Parts: sequence; C-alpha cells; structure tokens
Amino acid sequence: MDDPIQRETERAEPPVLELAPDEFAELYRAHSREIFYLTLRLLGEPHKAEDASHDVFLKAYKKWDDFRGDASPRAWLYRIAINHCINLRQSWHSRNLVSGVDESVWDNATAKADSPLRVLEIKELGDRIQTTLDNLSDEYRLLLLLVADEELSYDEIAVLTRQTADAVRGKLHRARKAFAAHFDKTA
Repeated sequence: MDDPIQRETERAEPPVLELAPDEFAELYRAHSREIFYLTLRLLGEPHKAEDASHDVFLKAYKKWDDFRGDASPRAWLYRIAINHCINLRQSWHSRNLVSGVDESVWDNATAKADSPLRVLEIKELGDRIQTTLDNLSDEYRLLLLLVADEELSYDEIAVLTRQTADAVRGKLHRARKAFAAHFDKTA
C-alpha cells in the first residue's frame, strides 16, 4: 500500500536545530581553547592556528542549519577544524610562503616559578615533540593529537575520522611506533 503521509515523512529533511546568538557564544566559550590547541598542533604556527580556529567557528555559525545533531557539537567542531586544517596544509600558500613564528606563545606556556634551566628543557622537549609530529603522516599526527592532547575515546575518534574503532586502534598502534622511532632520531 502506498501511504502518502509516510512518503512525505520519508522525504522530510532532518530537523534544523535552532541556536540563538547567546547560545553560540556559549558554544564558543566552551570549545574555543581546545579548537585553538588542536589547530595549533595541526598547523604548527600560532598565528595560523588562531586564524584557523576563528574560521572554524565562523564556518560553524554559517552552517549551523546543516548540523543534524548526529554527533555532539564538540565532535562537529572538531570535524570542521580537522577538515579546515587539512585544506590549509594542502593550499599553495601553506607550502610556498614562509612566515615568522611568534615564539612568545611558547615562552608564555611555563609557570612563573620555573627555573631558566627548566624553561629551556620544556622548550626543547616541546620542539622535539613538534618536530616529531611534523615528520609523521597527517593521519598519524591527527590520531595522536586526538587521543593524547584531546583525550578522546577510540569511538569518538572513529566518528571524527570516519573509520571504525578497530581501525583507529590499529592505526594508533602504528602511529605510536612511528612517533617513538622519529622521536629517538631527534635526540
């Protein structure tokens, strides 16, 4: 039997989630720091990361009507950030233009009570970690950052990267081995 009401229901678009400006401001406050940190690790330069994180929230605001609510808003923002950073890294400007990195971002990351020697050790370790991450494939870098820095579960990473949780586990194992091998070479 052909039921016209059922046909109309099947063709209906997913419901649009309403979001008032003050609610979006709260979303920004809740997630802007972690989105910035993710973009910083993916892009490696503070000013690019700042621009990218602003772009992520601008895209999210403009495309809020497309958010279906299948995942959490945090996961949706991460997916936008990941895609945006991949696009930036693949762009001509990213590969061919040299820009100055503002080292003060890293200098301000330590506590005031740290000794100069401790500050130097932390900076050198951070540089080694970033160099090692830069030598990994984009996929391995992303997986390591999501599990280590963002503390996401395998299932959450699977949703973000559009893989199964088992595939994420296997790739993370290989990514950790690659990281360890590259990290040893930077000593």
